[in-house]
Amino acid sequence: MEINWIIIGIIAAVVVVVIVFTVRKNQKEKKKLTEELNNDFTKPEEDEPNFEDSANEK
Repeated sequence: MEINWIIIGIIAAVVVVVIVFTVRKNQKEKKKLTEELNNDFTKPEEDEPNFEDSANEK
């Protein structure tokens, strides 16, 4: 039984293309999600106490 190298080569090329496409899409989604999460969170303005003002009040 002979091995058909042309068909094996085509299948290997298709597998490589699918892997490259998946990795690129994943990187784009990761970058988009990172930007969304970084820009979505807003810190409250008076979350931390101001130690200089509280020292003057005592």
